[in-house]
Amino acid sequence: MDVSARYHALTTAIYPWFEPQWKKVRQLYRSDKLPHALIINGVQGIGKLHFASSIAQLVLCQDKSAEKACNQCRSCQLFTSSGHPDLYHLTPDEGVEQIKVDQVRDLSGFMQSTAQQGGYRVVILDVAEAMNISAANALLKTLEEPGDKSLLLLLSNQLGQVMPTIKSRCQRIDCPIPPSSMAEKWLQEQLSMDAAGAAQLLSVVHGAPLMGLGFKERGEQALRADFFVGLKSILQGKTTAITLAPIYAKKDIKLLLSWMYSLLVDITKLQVIGVESALVNQDMAKMLAALAKRSQSKRIYQLADKVQGHRAALLAHQNPNKQLLLEELLIDWKKLM
Repeated sequence: MDVSARYHALTTAIYPWFEPQWKKVRQLYRSDKLPHALIINGVQGIGKLHFASSIAQLVLCQDKSAEKACNQCRSCQLFTSSGHPDLYHLTPDEGVEQIKVDQVRDLSGFMQSTAQQGGYRVVILDVAEAMNISAANALLKTLEEPGDKSLLLLLSNQLGQVMPTIKSRCQRIDCPIPPSSMAEKWLQEQLSMDAAGAAQLLSVVHGAPLMGLGFKERGEQALRADFFVGLKSILQGKTTAITLAPIYAKKDIKLLLSWMYSLLVDITKLQVIGVESALVNQDMAKMLAALAKRSQSKRIYQLADKVQGHRAALLAHQNPNKQLLLEELLIDWKKLM
C-alpha cells in the first residue's frame, strides 16, 4: 500500500486537558521507556486523534533534543505536507464501519519494514473497537512481534468493546472528560459565545469540547432541533411514528438514539429529584416536565433500556432495519403520554 492510500492529513494539538497525558508520554519517550503500543482511551469528541498525531510527530521528529516536534526537520516537513512514509493512519474503508483483516495484514507488513527516514515507524489505529474479530486476532501477532523502533497508537472510544488480549498488550493512556470549567472556557474562546451558551452546548455533547465545536459545522444542532420537534409533534398527535421513521432512518441513527436516551434520563431526573437545573436538555424543559408528570416510571425505564440495547447493537456493527427500529421506538415514545 502506498503512502497516498494510507495517509490522512493529520492535525496535531495538545489541548489543555491533555497536558498530564502529554507530560507522561514525553517522559517515557525521553527516558527510552516508551512501549511499542499505547491505547489512548476516552470518550469521542475530546481530541484523541489530535493527541495521538502529536505523539506520532514527536517520535518521528529528527531533533531528539526538543521537548516537542521541531516543525523544521525533514521528517516534520513530511508530516505536515505530503505525507510521512513512516506513518500509517488506519481507519475503516470509506462507507463501512469496520476495520477488516486485510487492512491489518497490510499494517503488519508496514510494521516489519525498514523505516525510510531511519527512525520510528508509527501506526495510528482509529478506532480499536472498529476491528472485527479476524482483524483483532491478526493484530495480536503484530503486538507480540512489533519490530524494532515501532509504535502502535490505538484510539478507543469504547474500551469495553476492545478484546482483552489486545488491551493486555498495550499500555493505557486514560483521557477523562475535561473539567467543565476548562471545557466551557475553551468553547467560549473557540466559538465567541457567552458562558451560558458554552455550558448548554457542553451539556448537550456530554462534556466533549471538540464534539461541541463540530456541532454546528456538521449540522447536528439543526438535526437535533428538528428531531426534538418531531418527538414533540408525536406526543401532540400532530404526526406519527410511521411518518417520521423513514425521514430519520437516513440520518445518523446512533446519534439520534443518544439524544433520545438523554431525554429519557432527564425525565427520570425530574421524577426522582425534581430539579430542572440538572437537566442535560434545558431547551426542552417544558416538554420534559410534562412527560415527567404524566409518564409511568416503568415505561420510561423500559424505553431507555430498549434504546440503549439498540445503540449497543449498532456499536457492535450489527445492521438492523433502521426504519423499523425507529418506528418501534417512536411508537413507544408516544405511549409515554
